[in-house]
Amino acid sequence: MSGHSKWATIKRKKGKLDAERGRTFTRLIKEITVAARQGGGDPEGNPRLRTAVAIAKAANMPADNIKKAIQKGTGELPGVTYEEITYEGYGPAGVAVFINAMTDNKNRTVSELRHIFSRFNGNLGENGCVSWMFDKKGIINIATSVCDEDSMMEIALDAGASDMTNQGDVYEIITPPNDLEKIRGVIEKKSIPVTSAETTLVPQNTIKLDEKQAETMLKLYETLEEHDDVQKVFANFDIDDTIMAKLVG
Repeated sequence: MSGHSKWATIKRKKGKLDAERGRTFTRLIKEITVAARQGGGDPEGNPRLRTAVAIAKAANMPADNIKKAIQKGTGELPGVTYEEITYEGYGPAGVAVFINAMTDNKNRTVSELRHIFSRFNGNLGENGCVSWMFDKKGIINIATSVCDEDSMMEIALDAGASDMTNQGDVYEIITPPNDLEKIRGVIEKKSIPVTSAETTLVPQNTIKLDEKQAETMLKLYETLEEHDDVQKVFANFDIDDTIMAKLVG
C-alpha cells in the first residue's frame, strides 16, 4: 500500500474522532453545495451530487444538513460561494503531493498551504508539477465481512472493475473513473452494501521513505487534511508497514 490508500487504512483502524467527524461534515457540505450548483439539485440527474449525498449518508450526516447544502447550491438558500482549485507540491524526499481544495479566498488558502509545506520540509509548486504522476481512478470500498474475496472479485470484474485488492478490513475495488456509479449500482443490486465510492488519484510510482522521512511526511499529510479548505490530499509515498505501525501506534 502507498500514499492515500495506506493512510486511509491507518485512519480506519485508529477510528474517527469527533473533530475529524466535524471536518468530514464540513468537506461534504462544500462538495454537496458545489455539486448542486454545477449540476442541479436532483441527485438522480446529477451523478456527482448523488455520490456526495451517498457519502454524506454513510457518514451519518443528518438529512436536514444535506437538504440545506443542496438548497445553498441551487440558490434556494443564501450561502458562501466556493471555488474549486487544485494545488501541487513536494514533501520530504521529493514526495509528490496533489491537493483538491474548495475556498472562498484563494489568496488566504495558498498562503496557508505554502506555510504548511515549509513547516515539514516541503514546498508548494506550480500547477502541473506533479499531476502527471497520478492516474484518476474510481475506488469503491466494501467491508470484507459482507462477502468472501473470490465472490467479491468475480462480481466486481463482471461489473466492469479494473482490479480489486484486499486491504484487511475492506475490499478496494478499482474502476475507470467514468464507470464508478455504474459499477456501484451493479454491486448494490447484488444486496452488497458499499462503504464508500469516490474518484481518486492513484500514483504511477511511489517513493519509499525511511522512518524519519515517514514521520515528517505523515505530519505534513495530516496537517494538510486538517486544513478547512482542503477536500482531499493525494501523495506518492510508500512506508514499510513496520515503520507505519511504529509511527501511528
